[in-house]
Amino acid sequence: MSTLFDSGQAIVNVGLRSFAETIIEVGAKAVQLDWQPPAGGDRALGMQLASLVNHPAVEAATRQAHAAYLEAQPVVTGVAQAAKVLPDLSGRVLLHAGPPIPFERMCGPMQGAILGAILYEGWALDLEGAGRLVASGKIEFAPCHQHGAVGPMAGVISPSMPVWIVENTVTRKRAFSNFNEGLGKVLRFGAHNKEVLDRLRWMADVLAPTMSAILATHGPLELKPLIAQALHMGDECHNRNAAASSIRRVS
Repeated sequence: MSTLFDSGQAIVNVGLRSFAETIIEVGAKAVQLDWQPPAGGDRALGMQLASLVNHPAVEAATRQAHAAYLEAQPVVTGVAQAAKVLPDLSGRVLLHAGPPIPFERMCGPMQGAILGAILYEGWALDLEGAGRLVASGKIEFAPCHQHGAVGPMAGVISPSMPVWIVENTVTRKRAFSNFNEGLGKVLRFGAHNKEVLDRLRWMADVLAPTMSAILATHGPLELKPLIAQALHMGDECHNRNAAASSIRRVS
């Protein structure tokens, strides 16, 4: 028993933080688990949430979604300017990640990305002007998903940004994604200085036309085989994509 307690064991505290603090004060180790009751402690709401577990309708929808995923055969077919291919994207519209939300309720990085996108489009000359434009109500916001697109992190898609075009060859449905800006200061995390805007313009003026020309020569690029091989090489195809990038270079 003494060996058990002398072997560097730590206590995991679930509940009031003061319990863990008391343990630490006497020289022992404790880890505070960041936990709170489901539904904010509302018992009725919590029971409603619990009723969704193994619910027949939910399980049926999950099976349908999984079957559609397995059946899908996505291929990258091209690159184009967002306003030319995304449905109903015209005028001063900015697409953002997540559900519908007004500017004042957006998180800081998303607000920063919105202001940066306005500068990128040339709708304002500086941040103050971009802020005034948002406050005027002359900018329309919409979720990326309502336009068949995705915006990673606090990602924003503006009309003149280039996007990848991905088509499901089974259903012929198309989806769109903006380009990965790389690491460091990026719009998808809310950065919007000159370095970020210059990179975005280079991507639109140089990188996108190059990728478009490559795809025109290579033909549609199948994504499932690429993803499968990258997973076997250690990627998780989200934050780590070194293997997938290497596969593209040598193919």
